[in-house]
Amino acid sequence: MIKIILIDDEPLARSILIEYLNERNDVVILAECNDGFEGVKAIQQHKPDLIFLDVQMPKLNGFEMLELLDDRPQVIFTTAFDEFAIKAFEKNAVDYLLKPINIDRFNQAFEKFKNTFESNSPVKSPTKQLQETLEEESLERVVVKNGSQIKIIPVQQIIYLEAYDDYVKIHTKDGLFLKNKTMSSFEKQLDPKQFIRVHRSFIIKVDQLAKIEPMEKDSYIATLLTGDKVNISKSGYTRLRQTIGL
Repeated sequence: MIKIILIDDEPLARSILIEYLNERNDVVILAECNDGFEGVKAIQQHKPDLIFLDVQMPKLNGFEMLELLDDRPQVIFTTAFDEFAIKAFEKNAVDYLLKPINIDRFNQAFEKFKNTFESNSPVKSPTKQLQETLEEESLERVVVKNGSQIKIIPVQQIIYLEAYDDYVKIHTKDGLFLKNKTMSSFEKQLDPKQFIRVHRSFIIKVDQLAKIEPMEKDSYIATLLTGDKVNISKSGYTRLRQTIGL
């Protein structure tokens, strides 16, 4: 039996999926979840083979929820996105169901999953690339795991970001948090008037800058209001000058 979890804040959307799934004799629905918080807990508890995941949900959206999972099941997204966003799904080879969900399209997506599942083909996870394709607006918050807790960090609370192997250290007044995301991704999504990449390893929030001192070989060091010191490259210094008029 294929183990399934439904994660969608719309009861009607879940009921339609249940109706379609009940027509099959090869599935078992382990849980229904109203939001991403419930989804994370249910996935960790039940370890499903497949989830049907709404993209736009309160509290945590579908992408934020996936970022919190260490082991991701296969995903069929359910979405009310417009035509442009649907092209992004197709470009990244992620299957999706456009609301209102149609039975023929449901069967097509499910059979695509089932063929992969039964052949034990390796599961690709292009959801990170998909998210970056879809994110056109400035990043407003970052969701991280802090032990067993989930923390939502508004970007206004970020003091600076620091590259750390495959992670980024997010420095805030509440402490330091790790996020499995690239510096380049943060640079693209943060407001360039508020956040500047001053070095290959650092992005600072402009209003946290206290002073800049020259170092050797056209490099500089910034002292932030917190007392933290951050390296500034020649190109980073140029970006700072262009933004804040040094």
